[in-house]
Amino acid sequence: MPSLTELVRAHTDLDAEDVAWLQLLLADWQIIADLSFADLVLWLPDREGSGYWAAAQMRPTTGPTAYVDDLVGAFVPKGRRPLIDSAHEHERVAREGDPEWRDDIPVRVEAIPVRRGSRILGVIARNTNLLGVRTPSRLELAYLQTATDLAQMIAGGHFPFPGQRSDHADSPRVGDGFVRIDAAGRVTYASPNALSVYRRLGLSADLTGLDLAETTRSLVPPGRRPDEETLSAVLGGTAPRDTETGTEDTTLILRAIPLRPTGEHLGALVLLRDVTDLRRRDRELVTKDATIREIHHRVKNNLQTVAALLRLQARRIESPEGREALEEAVRRVGSIAIVHETLSQAFDEYVDFDDVADRLRVMVTEVSSRGATVSSRREGRFGTLTAEVATPLAMVLTEVLQNAVEHGFGEGAGAITVTARRRPGRLQVTVVDDGRGLPAGFDLAGSTSLGLSIVRTLVESELDGVLEMGPGPQGGTRVMIDVPIERDVDRSV
Repeated sequence: MPSLTELVRAHTDLDAEDVAWLQLLLADWQIIADLSFADLVLWLPDREGSGYWAAAQMRPTTGPTAYVDDLVGAFVPKGRRPLIDSAHEHERVAREGDPEWRDDIPVRVEAIPVRRGSRILGVIARNTNLLGVRTPSRLELAYLQTATDLAQMIAGGHFPFPGQRSDHADSPRVGDGFVRIDAAGRVTYASPNALSVYRRLGLSADLTGLDLAETTRSLVPPGRRPDEETLSAVLGGTAPRDTETGTEDTTLILRAIPLRPTGEHLGALVLLRDVTDLRRRDRELVTKDATIREIHHRVKNNLQTVAALLRLQARRIESPEGREALEEAVRRVGSIAIVHETLSQAFDEYVDFDDVADRLRVMVTEVSSRGATVSSRREGRFGTLTAEVATPLAMVLTEVLQNAVEHGFGEGAGAITVTARRRPGRLQVTVVDDGRGLPAGFDLAGSTSLGLSIVRTLVESELDGVLEMGPGPQGGTRVMIDVPIERDVDRSV
């Protein structure tokens, strides 16, 4: 299905500012569809003047749909839909008394021109399924009257409001709570859901006839209110804004859409939503994230303490073999500590492994080299990895680097290159040194080295990957590690 921008570029003469206006309109037209109990289709005139393209479509959540199929991308030649032609040419809302029949369903159609400044950008067709129509309730009448006001505002260029977007991802919908207020800010109608929300705030009376701003002030403690300007603008319906307020036990979001069908302010639509449970879950998630970060921080500290104790013990051992074994253990513990330190600073269980790899390179080459001047560098990107992959991979990289430094060079200079390559679902890491290379007859499967045994176990069992070890392309040694990773985890790209 083509996007709005694609259709505009391909078939119309609308510019970027026109598209921005339409996108503002589309951001809120679920509200219009629900208030209308009708399907909305945005038709944009073809640059050749031969017809209209369906650029967007919205179905109501408050009533039956008039269109089963998606229309976006469809073309209608001029003359096929007279109401759309009329609304576009005469620049006013067009209606017909008799319904259209589609698949044995009567559909009432209304065409609303979309004005920006002095130009008509397109036409919104409002299609109402009349099957099973009955006498409307007060709620339905309030919805329909508000929808009519918004339609007139669209036709007059007074809606959407320039630059207006809700600041909340969980912005209220029509069914969450609907309040209609007059120009003085008094409630003329409140839906049952809206009244229920105010009951939870502590209201015992009916909302109708009350000043919405003053009523809310009386129910919400001063410390939990927005600033007076915002509260008056939203609850008085004078500005297209939203705000969050509530008591200790109840939190709600309120959003005002001023109603000016003829250009003069006659009141506002105020939508409200009880988000108490959502905010409680948000707090729980924040607490959980903080707890996880604190655990990683403590694990890192404990590992560093273990490494320090092992380092002290190594200094007391006279046996070179024993001292070397403890120093290797110190580096292994240190590599795990680096991962937990990174996780303690993150807001989730993901690790930017490029930083980890660079720190491991420096740690191993500085500590392990004996008389040799060993340099190292990284090519490519590891990207973001899950903690389940990052921890064993850090140990693997430490062992491979340590092995290259200790066995690949004598007392001369040398270089190690770590290369990371990502492809869909896989990460390939190669470590190449320009040292003396592997001994004659080397067999990875038959090696008794503790370090290589650790590497094989971690790569093949823990990471479910592949390990290869052989001569480098220009001498020295090449180690290749290929492991599966989550396809979409690299969020830093």
